[in-house]
Amino acid sequence: MHAATSVPLVPAEAPPGELRRALARAEARRKWRAFALTVPLLVFLLLTLLVPIVALLQRAVENPEVANALPRTVRALDGWNRKEAPAPAAFAAIAADLGQLPDSSDAGALARRLNTEIAGARSLVMGTFRALPIAGTPEEVKARMLELDPRWGEAPYWQAIAKNGSRWTPDYLLASLDLRRDVAGEVERMPADQRAFAGILLRTFQISAVVTFFCLLLAYPLAWWLSTLPARKANVLMILVLVPFWTSILVRVAAWIVLLQSEGLVNRGLMGIGLIDHPLALLFNRTGVIIAMVHILLPFMILPLYSVMKSVPPTYLRAAVSLGSSPLAAFFRVYVPQTYPGIGAGALLVFILAIGYYVTPALLGGADDQMLSYYIARYTNVEINWGMACALGSVLLVATLVLYAVYRRIGKAELSLG
Repeated sequence: MHAATSVPLVPAEAPPGELRRALARAEARRKWRAFALTVPLLVFLLLTLLVPIVALLQRAVENPEVANALPRTVRALDGWNRKEAPAPAAFAAIAADLGQLPDSSDAGALARRLNTEIAGARSLVMGTFRALPIAGTPEEVKARMLELDPRWGEAPYWQAIAKNGSRWTPDYLLASLDLRRDVAGEVERMPADQRAFAGILLRTFQISAVVTFFCLLLAYPLAWWLSTLPARKANVLMILVLVPFWTSILVRVAAWIVLLQSEGLVNRGLMGIGLIDHPLALLFNRTGVIIAMVHILLPFMILPLYSVMKSVPPTYLRAAVSLGSSPLAAFFRVYVPQTYPGIGAGALLVFILAIGYYVTPALLGGADDQMLSYYIARYTNVEINWGMACALGSVLLVATLVLYAVYRRIGKAELSLG
């Protein structure tokens, strides 16, 4: 019995125009039903992916602490030359603003924000907040605040307030690239002893590139071998490849700690067969990080390669050999170019996953092996600097999008050449 269709019944003697309109209405209803089925998925992606990304980008440029806590002070500093201590009206304004804060937590948030700009601002703000109220004429308030803490007479603390008076700031994003704004608001490079994130970002890319290279080196022959096996054997072996997906990353990292330590199985085995005389340093360094990351990310390289290799007809290699090519030359000139889409997809997937790794470098690496995600977690959980954490996260997001765009461009170029 045939399935019912959604095409409306139209009399055979109906004009052609009416028939076309009926078919168009049926097609429109079909499209709307298909769209309605995707609405739950679209809403889910909106709430779990797009909204958090927008919030991340917004928080990376948001600077609400000073603008919310010190509105009078920001207005009083408007037009200040930023070279010496401001007029007494600014002292009266900051005393009034601090006195209007609901509780010490708001003062603490303000103090932390200013302390990221200039050391000592936390104790200065909190000490003044605890000494409130400070009343009197602006001159009397200034004299009282200078008596309370002479640092109020130093311009850098006021410069930090004036610099962060706007609700939106590029400072977090600039700092993530080892840049900053000077007193006049001009962008400049940070001093050499304060530059850190450019080197950390470069280290993240270096580790990710090395991990991607070794994953490709190990996955390519394994995926090729699997693609040549009968379907039943290939499926059984593919289950072994997918075993890491069923194990927690923490468990796998703990297993590598057991294997790579000085008295671990790897060092004992190498010493037992006489290859080394003393244990190798395989733990809490770059070597251990790369070994564990390659093990964890290897399936992500094998799967795209295997899917592409299964679609390459084996007759191509046999034809090339029958035409006089050597097997090795035929493999690299005929077979390998047809697997470029799998190589590109696997390398992109592994590299993007690697640049966001946190747990493995944190547990297996040393101080010089931590990647950018470690510092995002640190600013989130330890420093409580959400702006800086979101700025570093934005850098990773932009790097991922750039890599994907490059991959798409290269893929389109290869298709056009083909």
